[in-house]
Amino acid sequence: MNPQTITQLPIPTYFEPEGVGKVWRVPYQERAAQASDWAKKYNIKPAVEDRTRICLLLVDVQNTFCIPGFELFVSGQSGTGAVDDNRRLCEFIYRNLDAISAIAPTLDTHTAMQIFHPVFWVNEAEEHPIPAATNITPADIKQGIWKVNPDVAYSLGREYSALQNHALHYVQQLSQHGKYPLTVWPYHSMLGGIGHALVSAVEEAVFFHCIARSSQTEFQIKGNNPLTENYSVLSPEVLEDANGRPIAQKNRRLIQQLLDFDAVIIAGQAKSHCVGWTIDDLLTAIQQTNLSLTQKVYLLEDCTSPVVIPGVVDYTQQADAAFKRFAAAGMHIVKSTESIIQKVKNE
Repeated sequence: MNPQTITQLPIPTYFEPEGVGKVWRVPYQERAAQASDWAKKYNIKPAVEDRTRICLLLVDVQNTFCIPGFELFVSGQSGTGAVDDNRRLCEFIYRNLDAISAIAPTLDTHTAMQIFHPVFWVNEAEEHPIPAATNITPADIKQGIWKVNPDVAYSLGREYSALQNHALHYVQQLSQHGKYPLTVWPYHSMLGGIGHALVSAVEEAVFFHCIARSSQTEFQIKGNNPLTENYSVLSPEVLEDANGRPIAQKNRRLIQQLLDFDAVIIAGQAKSHCVGWTIDDLLTAIQQTNLSLTQKVYLLEDCTSPVVIPGVVDYTQQADAAFKRFAAAGMHIVKSTESIIQKVKNE
């Protein structure tokens, strides 16, 4: 492809950077009219006309992870990680509105009775584990330190003994396949709750893109299976129960959709967990197809942060190591301020 110069668009005047860390209602009708006018003013064509098709995959850019004071705010080491990431992300979307063909936001989606939430577990004193500070290992279950809460079996439609067997099998599978140990997290991304929603400023930018480019936003639901974690949007942590029967499936449709694009740009939260494992699963799919496809993947490193809970856990090292591995495999580690679209279209 011949080199070409890509001119970035301006940022709409309604965008308020200081509002990225807050929750508010997006004025859809007003933004729709502005997006249509914006497309006419800057000669922005419908996405269907794109010769180079670019997908922006946004992993779990939700209030629960991105707004200070919410359940699992991803602070990173700076203390303001996700807020700063999303400010840059919004600016990236607006500046490259005419080049991004499709936006696919993932939505971590939970109810209370799931294997990683406190109510699922009890100890001998009938106490639930302390969230974020408790990892459950095979030894914990074998020794009776933690067991499945008998009271959740009915609501999940399972016999208690089968559920307890699954719990042991589950944590063993995590250990055997090099996954993070089962962490009991605070209740988060609760379906129907404010935490489940996209960050308002990001939702606004995504909606603006949808109207300006006539490109339906491709929302991806993940994480609603009560018997497995689902950090990656492409695959749950464990696929089969103790008897080899499937409990969940890979998102093969999305995997194929991503591989069909000319480029995939990835951002979101958290770098150490849902972003990292999504990229890892995409890399696995690429390795099973054509390793050269790694060249079409771009990771917005300044639009993602690792999980850091001061005095409890810090996953910065694991996140950085994973990104180095992704780069070594051929993926591009970039910043949102770089001429990424220029690079994509000139390759």
